[in-house]
Amino acid sequence: MSVSIFQVAGPVMIGPSSSHTAGAARLARIAAKLPGEFDFVSFGLHGSFAKTGKGHGTDKALLAGVLGIREDDEAIVDAYEIADRLGIGYEFHEEELQSIHENSVRISFYKNDKLLCKVDGSSLGGGAVMISRIDGYEVELSGNLPTIFIRQKDTRGVISHITTVLAEGGINIATMKVSRKNRSEEATCVIEVDDVVEEDVLRKIESNPNIYSVKFIML
Repeated sequence: MSVSIFQVAGPVMIGPSSSHTAGAARLARIAAKLPGEFDFVSFGLHGSFAKTGKGHGTDKALLAGVLGIREDDEAIVDAYEIADRLGIGYEFHEEELQSIHENSVRISFYKNDKLLCKVDGSSLGGGAVMISRIDGYEVELSGNLPTIFIRQKDTRGVISHITTVLAEGGINIATMKVSRKNRSEEATCVIEVDDVVEEDVLRKIESNPNIYSVKFIML
């Protein structure tokens, strides 16, 4: 079995814990790519994030992450002051999440009091993270590869359209996960790819009338 040096030594980071600090910041930084512009964030802390997170600086790491601050940036310790200066509101509370890792959080993004996006994710140790739910849809989003997140109508031909556009753009798909709540309603598609996806390719994907939105996530 091959073991990465990062699994042994842990990530380059600010803070005492790879799970509660580095992982929290990375998780929040990925989540913040999804909603677009926001002015308020609510953090529902689950499990050990709720019980011991304060002592590890998990609150500052999560807030820093949604502000785009990297896990190795000393600015993490000033996350509250930076958010206040930028006019980003925030609050933390305990929340019991179902079927999820102990080091987990629900991050809810708002704009003008309107909920934009709700993201459930976990810090798995060694700086590794996994977003497992977006607005209740089951997903698998690690941030390790460039990722396309698509909201679409669950109807015939949409996935074929997406894969055709990517193939024509020379983009190789590493993994793909499609999730839906009910047949013929809204679905989500998370695609990890090997390359940067140019804007024109994303626009071609979004040109299908059965596709509601396309987000490209690259850390």
